[in-house]
Amino acid sequence: MTTVTPAAAFEIIKKYNTEPFHLRHAVTVSKVMRYMAETLGYREDAEYWESVGMLHDIDFEQYPECHLDNTPAILKTEGISEDVIHAVCSHGYGICSDVEPEHEMEKVLFATDELTGLIWAAAKMRPSKSCTDMELSSLKKKYKDKKFAAGCSREIIAKGAEMLNWPLDDLLQRTLDAMKSTEEAVNSFCSSFED
Repeated sequence: MTTVTPAAAFEIIKKYNTEPFHLRHAVTVSKVMRYMAETLGYREDAEYWESVGMLHDIDFEQYPECHLDNTPAILKTEGISEDVIHAVCSHGYGICSDVEPEHEMEKVLFATDELTGLIWAAAKMRPSKSCTDMELSSLKKKYKDKKFAAGCSREIIAKGAEMLNWPLDDLLQRTLDAMKSTEEAVNSFCSSFED
């Protein structure tokens, strides 16, 4: 497995992404991935999961029309190992990549990537501007409303749950719990580039 740390991964992602929105998404997904590693029995690999989450959209800001096509070359230039490249590319399986998620970590990344965007959009609509007071029932209403955060594919989220053999409600709850648990850390981290 790779030795790239989450901090080093963030420095790499900043070379290719300048938009605060994209950087926040990278940080959010990385923290969700770490939380998932710790709660799914992969505590010893938590930094690895976090680093993969940080790097998953490295080429998206520069190449949105051909997302993941340039990722392997970029990550190789940065000295990133093949296992991380495979994991990063697998999150676009069937969408913009033919790299299939194999490890549970890759399946979690596939399943939660879109969902974190949906939860964040739902949180921004709340009076608190936070997901910490959001219940599963509220998230499910937003999920079922196809017009809300229409760019977040429900089909991909559902496919991710199926890939993990989790009921959809389980995926929604676990990801919501992850974002609740990490929201303060994400906000603190992101304050450095969102000011």
